[in-house]
Amino acid sequence: MNPGGRPSLRIATYNVHRCRGLDGRTRPERIAAVLRTIDADVVALQEVVGAGPNGGGHAEEIGALLGMGWVMAPARQFRGHQFGNAVLSRLPITQHIEHDLSWKTCEARRMQRVDIAAHGCTLHLYNVHLGTAILERRHQAKRLAGIVCDRHVTGPKLVLGDFNEWMRGLATSLLSEKLHSVDLRDFLPRKRTQRTYPGLFPVLHLDHIYYAGKVEVVGVELPRTRLALVASDHLPLVADIRLG
Repeated sequence: MNPGGRPSLRIATYNVHRCRGLDGRTRPERIAAVLRTIDADVVALQEVVGAGPNGGGHAEEIGALLGMGWVMAPARQFRGHQFGNAVLSRLPITQHIEHDLSWKTCEARRMQRVDIAAHGCTLHLYNVHLGTAILERRHQAKRLAGIVCDRHVTGPKLVLGDFNEWMRGLATSLLSEKLHSVDLRDFLPRKRTQRTYPGLFPVLHLDHIYYAGKVEVVGVELPRTRLALVASDHLPLVADIRLG
């Protein structure tokens, strides 16, 4: 409990790159080890391999290793397995809604809204992985902004994930107009430490966190441990927040 009387939550977003590290090895247990050191209450994951014909997927394995519940929004198939976004949570998940963000013939994309019971209120968390093409992202940004800004969904909101924008594009502009953006410059002093991709020598800031409602961001981290630098091609982005 902090001096203001409001408990804090630790939130993370992490593109795990199919749990395939920069050493070429696919090791979900290594991703779980990175997340264990972060000790987040809720984690939004992108590029997650789900269940397939030969058994469970990485979301299930990582969730079991961390003792966290999870929900997954598969967007397409990957070698016979589900593939998409997943959210892990220590707190109760009260609702899970999926939104299709796919555009024309580009790779299928889905966004998930996960409602989490947190300290007497409902936190609406939107887990996003936008496309790599400019026109595709323009379509997705407009749809994303409309969904997140739905007035019928009240309470604190977090929008986080891999936006695939290395310069200020439409997604960044639209969301910045309607939501607050976590500015890494306020928390991380050096420009190099504000980048998340590629993990070993990051030159791009692709991963972002936006928020609306009664949310206060009290801290941000980009863990650059030896394990995090090799476990995926992205670094995890972590924020400590207070609600209400």
